[in-house]
Amino acid sequence: MNRATLTLLILLVICALSLVAAQQRARKLFIKLERAQIEERKLNQEWLRLEYEQRNLSKSARIRDVARNQLRMSPISPERTLYLKEVK
Repeated sequence: MNRATLTLLILLVICALSLVAAQQRARKLFIKLERAQIEERKLNQEWLRLEYEQRNLSKSARIRDVARNQLRMSPISPERTLYLKEVK
């Protein structure tokens, strides 16, 4: 083998190895991308669930039930209203 052939063979091996390394890096990056997309979908589902829960907790009927049952509050009635007069 002459010197030019040997040089071209070494360059070919180097190019092949760099191609394999680049493909491996691309595969690893693609796997990371897929994992990140799966995590994004999970977080979006959790966000939607939390928004739904917040809407349900902020409904006026729910607030009224909590006020009556847990806080033992009752609606305003004229019989229970106290009027105070200012003394000068």
